[in-house]
Amino acid sequence: MLDSEIQKVKQEILSISGVNPKKCMVCGKCSGTCPNYDAMEYHPHQFVQMVENGEVEKLLNSPSIYKCLSCFACLERCPRQVEPVKLIEAVRLVVERQRGPQHLEAEKVPDYLDEDLPQQAIVSAFRKYKK
Repeated sequence: MLDSEIQKVKQEILSISGVNPKKCMVCGKCSGTCPNYDAMEYHPHQFVQMVENGEVEKLLNSPSIYKCLSCFACLERCPRQVEPVKLIEAVRLVVERQRGPQHLEAEKVPDYLDEDLPQQAIVSAFRKYKK
């Protein structure tokens, strides 16, 4: 991506999320409380720093955006109320908008099911991946 495209995507992420990543003091409390920490390539505090530093291309291609449970545990622990979960959701939304509408169809849901998948994940997927 060109620098101008990166800045455009960064501004879109910041606009969607409403988060000010400059407030982050990189204490790591958000990542320390994340229940899906071990499954994520980039952790909540890293998302914040990567958006701030303009490293959005890595985030757009990261499987970590789909591993965030949107449980808001990171928000609860943040001493400065940075809200990393909102940044992760915004990055996910940018990726899904690039893919186009109706990415997940109801008929294809059974293909993604396994015994470890909680029902909440299915409901959440429809909320996140359908327009």
